[in-house]
Amino acid sequence: MRELILVIDEGTTSTRAMLFAPDGRCLGSEAAELEQSYPESGRVEHDAAEIWNKTLAVSRAVIERAGGAEQIAAIGITNQRETIVFWDRETGEPLAPAIVWQDRRTAAICRDLREAGNEPAVQAKTGLLLDPYFSGSKIGWAMANWPQLKAAGDRLAIGTIESWLIWKLTGGLHITDATNASRTALMAIGSGHWDDGLIELFGAPRAALPQIVDCAGRFGETTLFGAAIPICGIAGDQQAATIGQSCLKPGETKATFGTGAFVLTQAGAIPPTSRNRLLSTIAWQLGGRRAYALEGSVFVAGSLIQWLRDALALIGTAAETEALARSVPDNGGVYCVPALSGLGAPWWEAEARGAISGLSFATGRAHIVRAALEAMAYQAHDLKTAFAADGVDWECLRIDGGMVANDWMAQDLADMLGVHVERPKFAETTALGAAMLAGVGCGLFAGLEEAAIMRGAVGTFEPALDDDRRGARLSGWQRAVESVIRAA
Repeated sequence: MRELILVIDEGTTSTRAMLFAPDGRCLGSEAAELEQSYPESGRVEHDAAEIWNKTLAVSRAVIERAGGAEQIAAIGITNQRETIVFWDRETGEPLAPAIVWQDRRTAAICRDLREAGNEPAVQAKTGLLLDPYFSGSKIGWAMANWPQLKAAGDRLAIGTIESWLIWKLTGGLHITDATNASRTALMAIGSGHWDDGLIELFGAPRAALPQIVDCAGRFGETTLFGAAIPICGIAGDQQAATIGQSCLKPGETKATFGTGAFVLTQAGAIPPTSRNRLLSTIAWQLGGRRAYALEGSVFVAGSLIQWLRDALALIGTAAETEALARSVPDNGGVYCVPALSGLGAPWWEAEARGAISGLSFATGRAHIVRAALEAMAYQAHDLKTAFAADGVDWECLRIDGGMVANDWMAQDLADMLGVHVERPKFAETTALGAAMLAGVGCGLFAGLEEAAIMRGAVGTFEPALDDDRRGARLSGWQRAVESVIRAA
């Protein structure tokens, strides 16, 4: 009996294929970096063809290492959310650049819609706010500005990254799962269907959109690797990480620190309502039944460290940041507000720009790097305050993502949040969640509770900072954020 699960984890800066055993062991991994282009300030694009070609290559490499497609029970797919792809149904080729979730080109469109009084209705239907982050305004902008899309007529297909990959893997199956659909601002999350009013509001062509399906099941198969392999699990990256962290009961909370930072608290079978500018989203859909989550989204996390490395040359590798942070006793009065793609929750200031403040002749490289790492805990604290105001405070935070390999940062999260922080020994929980869904979809597990065995062991961090020092640091952060918002 086949038991191995192949996971395609398509992120913002890389695409990976990973092989999992049913007990959660990762048996192999292959990754390829992806290029992002920045044609203008605030614009971020991907080449969808590059994403597909590199995804195909890393998948082939891992399947060969496994002994061939005959060894693979199922494929699970998880992906960067909100990034939108436009392609030709006949040729299977992209018609335009993919617009990335970080892209802010529709800030004015969203502001106009908000000023016209549309946000309450959009939030009530979608659980989202009017912000360029979500796919709907991106689609409307593309339809108005890229004539080749309208010229394609019935040949036009539009979808988020998992839709694009599934189309290419299967040779024409056009589907999206409920978690990714819930991030487009075109889906009514209560009904689980595309909404005609939202489609009209944003100017999206309904005929080009995919069919919405569950997160686990048998959705089609690929024969590109020799023997047929079914695609059995699909979820956006943050929902997959929530599952991979076994946040299966209401109140259980995870935070992923990857390119951005995303906190999700499991909310059960009823969509939560936020009065503090958090998001209501679908955590997963199985058998047509949806579980929901409350979400706080921060746009810049690991990408800030990448920027320090690549644009400012302050560090050679991300791994250096821990030693640098430990090399100074404090931040020296330096604060970094990483609004390089605007500010996300709970501020939602699309036109805010980043700032490093408090510089003096005493400031060194280590202070700036430490301030960048501290910004992760500060942004998390802002979210915790908003979650608590919505009646969902955190008692424990389960963390994952590339940044949390940094022990200093993990401890700083515990210190600044004042809560128990839990980090799994295997930190790639996004891929693990996709594996769990695929295991359920192909019948290896009866449900997510049984699949949770894949999570494995965890380590813990306990708060050790006194209230006075915590309060002083947070006051400095508050002043820094307010100055950025005033300047927006």
